[in-house]
Amino acid sequence: MRIACVGGGPGGLFLATLVKASDPSAEVTVFERNRADDTFGFGVVFSDATLAAIHAADPVVRDALTQYGVHWDAIEVRLKGERFRCGGMGMAAIARKTLLAVLQQRAIDVGVTLRFETEVDLDDLTGYDLVVAADGANSRIRERLAGVLEPMVETAAAKFIWFGTTYHFDGLTFVHERGDDGVFAVHGYPISPDVSTFIVETDRDSWLRAGLDEFDVSQPPGPSDLKTKVYLEKLFAEQIDGHPLLVNNSRWGSFRTRRTGRWSHGNVVLLGDAAHTAHFSVGSGTKMAMEDAVALAAALTSYDDIPAALAAYEEAARPSVEKIQGSARPSLSWWEHFGRYHDTLEPWQFAFHFLTRSISGGKLARRDPAFVAATRTAWHAENGPAPLDTPFRSGALSLPGRWVDVADVGDRALWVEAPPDEQDLPAALASLHSGVLAGPAVVAVHGGSRLTRTLLAEESRLVAGTPALVVDDELTPDEVETLLLSGRADLVGRTSGGVTGVSRNVGGSA
Repeated sequence: MRIACVGGGPGGLFLATLVKASDPSAEVTVFERNRADDTFGFGVVFSDATLAAIHAADPVVRDALTQYGVHWDAIEVRLKGERFRCGGMGMAAIARKTLLAVLQQRAIDVGVTLRFETEVDLDDLTGYDLVVAADGANSRIRERLAGVLEPMVETAAAKFIWFGTTYHFDGLTFVHERGDDGVFAVHGYPISPDVSTFIVETDRDSWLRAGLDEFDVSQPPGPSDLKTKVYLEKLFAEQIDGHPLLVNNSRWGSFRTRRTGRWSHGNVVLLGDAAHTAHFSVGSGTKMAMEDAVALAAALTSYDDIPAALAAYEEAARPSVEKIQGSARPSLSWWEHFGRYHDTLEPWQFAFHFLTRSISGGKLARRDPAFVAATRTAWHAENGPAPLDTPFRSGALSLPGRWVDVADVGDRALWVEAPPDEQDLPAALASLHSGVLAGPAVVAVHGGSRLTRTLLAEESRLVAGTPALVVDDELTPDEVETLLLSGRADLVGRTSGGVTGVSRNVGGSA
């Protein structure tokens, strides 16, 4: 079998290695348009929990992490002079350049042909039995076959930029700073003894106020945004002890979540970012691409027929990808709104809000019971009883606890229906802001998805200044407590008593 892999990133190299190691008679060639030692970005992160399948297929990544990587257990959140640590995370990172060098050598060792500085298109690959498009998020092969592969893209509102720094973070660290122009946040993590990755996110308005939109991002890869480098070095100087930032094609962008209706057509198949992306706050694109490689290699081993193998690959790999993308959407939304959380939540609540953007407090407690216990203690110091048992009062509305029957709220609330999708939120937001002018005791949000309900509730309590009730019949006590502890809602409602215009199933689930 002749296999062409277009793209020499970690996913393409790993796939080529697995196929060649499994079938030495196969002719496997990797085509990469850049030089062997070219790489953009700084580090790659893996969680311990996600490495099992990759390691089982080939130990090269885990061996590289052991020899060259940096390991840690806790995540740290910094803001307003305070630091919060949550353990039980089990993560490791490695310099991307080092990982690529290791994977290149492993591919060569098993007999893969690597052709660097070689750009190819489908017309150049007609003699191959299988063409693997591992050519990244901006895949030219995917776009050429867009009519049949049905690619989709969603562009986030937040802006981000990648740097490195000589400052050594102990582990994955999130730093939040309000400057004269707005709130900026760092994802920092070590990738070697001497270098850490330093990713910065901010909202579009802050980015514009800071005048950081002047760099021409349309120019070819290579030059970096040096004005932004200087700006961020000054803003975060105290947090990184005056260390410099390092550049490598460092320029602002907006994250694009990509999905593809079909991953293959004929003898062409997509792998990694060419097929899908998920926001880097929850999903490593490298890890996802390498998991794709494991699934595709296994399918090619199990099926002699190429179309059958490609169908089996997609069937095996897609559910995991969709699960990660589902978790990534609330996390990405968090980064689109983190300025309001920074300015309105107490530091302890901000940290808990951040760490529960994709999981519940109960699941977080299994990783670090002490962190969640400290959050409950902070709630107790401010409110007295446990979250579900804390009395609530707003205007004429008085309730003995925070998990209530909506019949007990009734017409003292402004009822706002959440839309199914975020794109329809503006109308609901307008309804909310006009409605609170009448002075309701609470805003009761129902319908829609879990994410849109949460976003409306936060808009009510954090922006409009009116307490929020989230109506959801399907929440567990753990999930209810998480909403309250995190400051996403003041009350959680059930519909067992029945309220005009609110059906038993308005809660739904996202």
